[in-house]
Parts: sequence; C-alpha cells; structure tokens
Amino acid sequence: MPTNKEEIHVVWLKRDLRLQDNEAIYNALKKDKRVLFIYIFENSLLKDPHYDKRHWDFIKQSIVDLNTDLKKYNSKVLCVQTEVVSAFNQLFNQYQVHTVFSHQETGLLITFNRDKEFARYCRNNSIKWTENNNNGVLRGLLNRADWFDQWEDYMCAPQFKTELNTEKLISTGEINKLENYFITVSLETEKETPFQKGGSKLAWRYANTFFDERHKKYMSHISKPALARESCSRLSPYIAWGNVSIRQIFQKAHACKTEQNKKHLGAFVSRLRWQAHFIQKFEMEHTMENASINKGFQKLKKSISEEYQKAWEDGQTGYPLIDASMRCLAETGYLNFRMRAMLVSFFTHILWQPWQASSQHLSKLFLDFEPGIHFPQLQMNAGETGINLVRIYNPVKNSLDHDEDATFIKKWCPELAHLPTAFIHEPYLMTPLDEQFNNFELGVTYPKPIVDIKVARKKASDILWKMKDDPDVFNESKRILMKHTLSDRNRMMNGD
Repeated sequence: MPTNKEEIHVVWLKRDLRLQDNEAIYNALKKDKRVLFIYIFENSLLKDPHYDKRHWDFIKQSIVDLNTDLKKYNSKVLCVQTEVVSAFNQLFNQYQVHTVFSHQETGLLITFNRDKEFARYCRNNSIKWTENNNNGVLRGLLNRADWFDQWEDYMCAPQFKTELNTEKLISTGEINKLENYFITVSLETEKETPFQKGGSKLAWRYANTFFDERHKKYMSHISKPALARESCSRLSPYIAWGNVSIRQIFQKAHACKTEQNKKHLGAFVSRLRWQAHFIQKFEMEHTMENASINKGFQKLKKSISEEYQKAWEDGQTGYPLIDASMRCLAETGYLNFRMRAMLVSFFTHILWQPWQASSQHLSKLFLDFEPGIHFPQLQMNAGETGINLVRIYNPVKNSLDHDEDATFIKKWCPELAHLPTAFIHEPYLMTPLDEQFNNFELGVTYPKPIVDIKVARKKASDILWKMKDDPDVFNESKRILMKHTLSDRNRMMNGD
C-alpha cells in the first residue's frame, strides 16, 4: 500500500555490540536507504531467570561506547524496553521498515521462539529480514563433517570494515523524537563496580595488554584461580556480548604470534576454536538447554536437596576452594575455567544434584554468560554426554595444586585467612586443641563439610561408570559422535 513514510533499514543489535567486523551493519550501510540502530531490552528477557542486572549493565555500557562513536556522525542507538514485535509496530507509525539486519543468535529457547514469531511478523508485513553468520557458527548443519574447515576459512577471511556516513544514518534529533513513542531505557550504570565494564574500547584495552605482555604466563597460570585473573585474556564477556568478534581476536593473535610465544598464543587460539565448537554443538542440539544430550542419562534420577543447593550457591559447603570460587564468581562475575568446571562437578557429583538445578544460578553469575557455551559445558562437567571420561574434580587436590599458598582462598574466605596454610585447605582436619589455639570453631567460624567427599565421590564414580555400559547411553554416545569429524571426536574423547 502506498505510503509517504520514509523507507529505512534497521539494524537490530543483539549479541553483536560493535561497529567493526559487524556484517549486519556492513550490509545495511551498503544499501540505498538510511539506517536506524536499535537495541530492544525485551521484557521477557529482563524477567528470564538466566539473566542478571550485571548482564544488562554490561550491555548498557557497550551501547554507551557505541554511542560515543556514533555521536561523530550525529546518530545513536535507539534503546527501548518492550517486546520485539511491539517495537517494530511502533516504528511503523513513523517509518516504513524495508529490511531488518541482524545476526543469527544461538540463544535460549525463549529467543529461538521470539525469532520464529518475528519471522512470521516480517512475512506478514512485507519486511525483509536478513540474518548474518555469527562468528562462523553455521545454522542448519546435520553433521560437522567439514565444519572446522569452513570455520577456519571464515576466521581467515577479511573483516567487514564499517564506514559510517552521517547521510546514511537516522539523526540523533530524529531518534530523540522517536523516543517519545517508546518506553526508553536509561543507560546509566554504577561508576564503581567489581565487574568488567562493557564496550569495544575496553575490550581492545584488555586484548592489547594480553597480546603485549599478559599472555607470557598464559599456560602456566590458566588453571590457577588467583593468577588466571591476570594471565588469561579476560576477553570472554566482550566476546559473549559481541564487543569484539572472534575473527578480530583470532587475526590479532596470529599477527602477534612469534617463535617465543607460539605455545601460549597457540593454546589461546585453540580455545577460540573450542568456543565456536561448543556454540555450533548447541546450535545443532538445542534441546540440551533442559535435557541431557545423551538421552540415556535422562533415566538417571537424583534427589533434590535444597539444603545442599543453598550451601553451594552461598559458598558455605565447608570445602574452601569451592566456597572461595563461588563467592568470587558472585562478586566479580569471573572465574577461570578449571574452577568453573569444579563447581559444576562438585554440584552434580559430590552433592549428587541434577545439573539443571545449577544452570540458572551460574548463568546469572557469569558475566560472560553465553548459552552456546553454558549448556554443553554443564552437561560435559556433569558427565552426562556419555562420550567423555568421567571427570570428578577433587576440590582438595585442586586447592593444593593450584592455590598452593591459599592466596585465593584467603581473599574470598577471610574467616580462614589467619589459619596455618595446611588448615586453610582442610579446616575440618583441625583437632579441638588446634581450633582453640587458632581461635576457630568448625561449624561456627566456618561450616563443617556438607558431605563426606570420599564417600560421595566413590558413589558418583561407581554409578557413572556403570552408566557407560547401559545400552541406551552407549547407543546415544555413538549417535553423538557420528555428528562430528574425527578430530572433533578425539578432542571430545579427551575431554577438551
């Protein structure tokens, strides 16, 4: 139907909060119509129990960073709070939306259903919706026979160079008028915070310090909860929310690689590939958000203990490294990979709780919450894929191996800091005389162990090893492995 409203293109920003190497923005600006950037704070996601204020603050900070650059071109991101279809209905009152550009999102079931609804809306309203590849993850694959080669080609291809032009963008003044028709969102966040702040500029600050210096101890510190905070890249939230693309970091790492640092940067690059590997896996097996990917494990019944779960969530299990890790994660949003795996292993094996019961608590705490990483890793560390050796982390051994002088535990469990180091790792070994001498009372100053770890560990190991021989588990394991290339199978069998 003829209309006198201006036809525009809309870039719907999601987990791609950057200007450079952003194919959606690149494609929109190539067209012959003006472009509006929009971010929609969806009420359904704001209420979703996987998300936390820390995530929305990171997103707001990322948008402020975008707006700083867009200001030079007299534009900004329209930030509104509503559902997606409602937002576009309101836009139609002012403009004729010709094409919506966005990235394919490997997200939660709620975002998958939202995308299906939006696709119907676009068809019914003669809107073209162009979804672009996101970090080399491919939609619609039935198996991964040549996925790695395709991913490698994508990583090595030239980046999308965004060339902004004032004439091509909806102006700040026009967006200010648009805001009168929406519930808008304040982008202000707390200035002082223990969390990493969002934005591409900060992402590159972390990247540059990592590639210039911090990577030199990457391999030796990666498993150590205190030292990893300095020697790991700390890029995961910036990758998760799209402040940088995997390709940008991949190419930067290769450009910085030398004979001297190739071991450390080679290991780092392998983890970029590993990250995409699991998102691709989730893209192909989306049911793993709620159900074990190996259907044979769905018969594994575990009793719910609210007491155990609360102690684990609050960092009050009586095992210092577990408690320090959870408290650190709750306060800062960051924990190195080994400690994350240990938290899940302890919850699912030692406390014998279903992995699904840990999902929302952890996702709310991880500043870098990425569904495509979150659910595959939960299941892998719960031992319910059926394709890995069962790995039950021993928190005492990990404490002695990776926090030898108890620096990490002392920081996050200060009630233990005054004890001799040996007792910091295992306070329950103190005799009454030791407790009196150290002005300490187990069960009062610090909790008693919530379970006997040796008994619980053996019980879990016996059950899970027995499950390996279950015909349903075995057949499902074969099915899962057939979806992957030989190199992927080797990695999976080795627990990578």
